[in-house]
Amino acid sequence: MSTETARRGRATIRDVAARAGVSHQTVSRFLRADPTISPALRERIEAAVEALDYRPNVVARAMRGRRTGRLALLLPSGEAISSLEILAGATGVVEDSGYALEALTIGGPPAARAQRVVDLLDSGLFEAVAGLTALEVEPERLVALRTPVILAPSYDSHMRSVGELADGSRIADLVSGLADLGHTTFVHLAGDLEHASAVSRREVYLETIASLGLHSYGVIECGWSPERAGDAVGALPGAAGVTAVIAANDKLAAGAIRGAARRGWTVPGDLSITGWDDNELSSVMMPSLSTVSVDHARLGRRIARDLLALVDASPAAPPDDEEPITRIVWRESTGRAPVRPAG
Repeated sequence: MSTETARRGRATIRDVAARAGVSHQTVSRFLRADPTISPALRERIEAAVEALDYRPNVVARAMRGRRTGRLALLLPSGEAISSLEILAGATGVVEDSGYALEALTIGGPPAARAQRVVDLLDSGLFEAVAGLTALEVEPERLVALRTPVILAPSYDSHMRSVGELADGSRIADLVSGLADLGHTTFVHLAGDLEHASAVSRREVYLETIASLGLHSYGVIECGWSPERAGDAVGALPGAAGVTAVIAANDKLAAGAIRGAARRGWTVPGDLSITGWDDNELSSVMMPSLSTVSVDHARLGRRIARDLLALVDASPAAPPDDEEPITRIVWRESTGRAPVRPAG
């Protein structure tokens, strides 16, 4: 903050405008997240805001009226296709209720993330906010801030799935479905065990194998590498009698199918293989892949309804809203267990 601004107290929107070399109307448009502001101009204003430690005058805004018509989802920085699907589902519900929805990323070290959350919730820019990641702010402090917030953690700080998105319960249905087709000996190709989703799928696999009295050749850690999955299938001893592969996601399943083909095994004639995610290519592979589909958009709609409830504008939820967001899609990569496992 400049010495002059420090002497006068809290920085104003005109101080930011002067430092950035723009009009105060332009700064006002920036604060409203006007998409017509160029990236270069946005960077100049952001730098001025940070240098002056500028915070919007929430008292003045309150005098002009509390309603902004804006809601927000807070996400960790990073990339995940599922987050775009969640946002799409949430946006439709919010816009149908006459509100605008914005997705904001919260990056940096924990202390900086926490302070940004506090500043945001104290700014009055939004009528309600949903945190799709841990906000790292004490619960009592969150309650004391101006903007109501709900916690719907779907990602950790590295944009890895947590909570409902990481629930591996459907693995039990895959294993039991294959057991009904006569399969008794399985192997699990595990994902990166730094991910809660990979851990959950592994644990459910082991629990289900034990509860159904089936046999597991083992759990083979593949990260998320289809090449490692293919090598793992290629290295399976014929004497192991494995007839079913439970892969932690569709990429590993695709690698497993390739590994089976390299050693002359057919899918599902010699080996049944399942994935997870219902990747857009899963239905057009040869063979098409049995997998678990995750309805990220429906999760987004749920979160949106909870947000709207905070501002007393929530539409009625459909009767099946509490149903799981996952479902199994059985396709060509699974079939009856072979009479004699491939050697």
